[in-house]
Amino acid sequence: MVVRTRSERAVQAQKGVMEFLLINHPLDCPICDQGGECQLQDLAVGYGSSASRYTEEKRVVFHKDAGPLIAMEEMSRCIHCTRCVRFGQEVAGIMELGMANRGEHSEIMAFVGQTVDSELSGNMIDLCPVGALTSKPFRYSARTWELARRASISPHDSVGANLIVQVKGDRVMRVLPLENEAVNECWISDRDRFAYEGLNSAERLQAPQIREGGQWKTVDWQTALEFTVDGLRRAMAADGSAAATALAALAAPSSTLEELYLLRQLLQALGSNRLDTRLRHSDFSADGLDAGVPWLGMPIADIGRLQAALFIGSTLRKEQPLLSARLRHAAKAGAKVSTLHAASDDWLMPMHRRITVAPSQWVAALGGIAKALAQGKGIEPPAVLQALPEPDEAARAIAASLLGGERKAVFLGDSAMQHPQATMLRALAQWIARESGAVCGVLTEAANAVGAALLGVSPLAAGHDAGQIEAQPPRALVLLNVEPEDDCADPVAMADALQRAEFIVSLSPFVNAAEGYAHVMLPIAPFTETAGSLINAEGRLQSFNPVVQPFAQTRPAWKVLRVLGNLFGLQGFDFQTAAEVRAAAIEAIGGEQGIAARLAAQHPLSLPQSLPQPAATAVERLATVPIYSSDAIVRRAPSLQRTRDAREARLVGVNPVLWQRLGLQDGDLVQVRMQADTVILPARCEQALADGVVRIAAAWADAAALGPMFGAVHVEKADSPAVSSRGEAVAVEKI
Repeated sequence: MVVRTRSERAVQAQKGVMEFLLINHPLDCPICDQGGECQLQDLAVGYGSSASRYTEEKRVVFHKDAGPLIAMEEMSRCIHCTRCVRFGQEVAGIMELGMANRGEHSEIMAFVGQTVDSELSGNMIDLCPVGALTSKPFRYSARTWELARRASISPHDSVGANLIVQVKGDRVMRVLPLENEAVNECWISDRDRFAYEGLNSAERLQAPQIREGGQWKTVDWQTALEFTVDGLRRAMAADGSAAATALAALAAPSSTLEELYLLRQLLQALGSNRLDTRLRHSDFSADGLDAGVPWLGMPIADIGRLQAALFIGSTLRKEQPLLSARLRHAAKAGAKVSTLHAASDDWLMPMHRRITVAPSQWVAALGGIAKALAQGKGIEPPAVLQALPEPDEAARAIAASLLGGERKAVFLGDSAMQHPQATMLRALAQWIARESGAVCGVLTEAANAVGAALLGVSPLAAGHDAGQIEAQPPRALVLLNVEPEDDCADPVAMADALQRAEFIVSLSPFVNAAEGYAHVMLPIAPFTETAGSLINAEGRLQSFNPVVQPFAQTRPAWKVLRVLGNLFGLQGFDFQTAAEVRAAAIEAIGGEQGIAARLAAQHPLSLPQSLPQPAATAVERLATVPIYSSDAIVRRAPSLQRTRDAREARLVGVNPVLWQRLGLQDGDLVQVRMQADTVILPARCEQALADGVVRIAAAWADAAALGPMFGAVHVEKADSPAVSSRGEAVAVEKI
């Protein structure tokens, strides 16, 4: 066969195709956001003519509202390639855009009255070859040739998606995916793409501040650091207390390896081991049992090749959108995906079986699956399971799916690890995985949760956990990237602990609720303004460099911690670069080969002697962390906070049985009480919730007064206006 691509006839055909494509295309390249990276523009220059023979009126397509993230203002540019439609169907799992009408009246549009709400929708912008779909937050803010492109790593979930961060001057303007087949392929989630808006928030802490006489005072760094050292020394020396109990630290699990290493070194040099990153956990009984480092248990790429999987307490689509996209491919290829949760949310993929019960029933339900697996395998079930009733059909079907095939896994999600009986759930999951030949993994909740566990910052020894720090507050407390109202399992108990501490240091890029408790606030750099490393859920170490200069008087947290060590006169704080700190941190966890060895060394937890008997509770709270409330940067991204997901998170989800019993209608208010605190909030009916369950999102200030993420909750219809925990009126939005 001979193929000629530059013959006279071939060139004439190419020019003819381009002429047809450009017949109705508006000639607005000078103002088009796609200018400079438009595939149609490139092809027109390479294959088109210098003039058009078309003189008739061009077609006009009116703009459409696709939501706060995607702009469909110039749909006259659309060439009907349907890439956006296919992405929704084949990758995101939901067809939100489609082709309407026929012939010259054809248009790409969302379904009537709907917006584009997929957590992966921003990838449609990259796929559009002509600028018909553009980024609404980025629109008209810069031209592509004005932007510098720098590689980085996303800190917003445990996948560690590779990013291209585009900057103009010292301001982040846009975030795009950097292809890495082993991690994020060529996609990123909307959280990774649009969270950069939070970096430019008006809440950025611009300079160090100290509290004097009850008033905040802006000072220089030297004054602030000396004030910090003096305050920590006085608090630790008060009443002759030992530093082992007088000093503690809490850090966000998205903090870099370098920051966590230096924070650990600082505390240990001062005589304390009270340091934790598991802020939303409530069960620490596995500490000291050498259960191994919680991690995914397999490479991320292998999720797309699974044949069977059981997810416990996970809403994968909202927690880890990129892992969900990989799992969707496996499910479409025939993988049997099952879930155990309090809500049967739409995973946008074929599901094998679902067990939907209240959180207090999860241990018994998982025990039922274990008992069914033992029966299916023909072995004696563990003694602790023998008193359970006979497994139901769903439990037997899940057990059978795990006994078949070769590539299978049991995963514990965020809600399972945050559960008050997390250790029992993990022990049962490990037993099921071991007996079925499956992998047992943890869908870690943050960018560096694995790194924190490897460093020992998430303690493997008992007695130094976040719960113990909260229950027995130290005199001196250091908060690294922590927002107490949004990041903790029980905001009420944490607020009480902060009030009892004598001296609190808050290291954060933002002014937050810690302002009401702290004695000094030190502005530290977010991931775009510092160098650092993160270890993702699969144990992959990824490093990044700053893409812009630090904002105002902000400083990288590793530098702040190093200088504090110097001011205390401690040894081992002579690092000059982030690379030196990184090398020391990696050496402390056994090197990169040591990471793999430690992850592989998993030691199963022992099954309990008896299963807990859940207390008789009429209604229980399910407190999932909304996708756009996961960390401080995301919470301050205006466009993400206008999405459907963010708006729905501000409503109390009520199961249909309770909804009917209370006589509620759309837009009604409910009065919610946990322990002694009461708030009045708007409600909506959620068909997916199990009986006896209401969903009240965590990481939301107006629900912070309720307290713990799990437990009994009293709900009744309210007639008074909705008010927040701070007494402010709450707008009731129609979703």
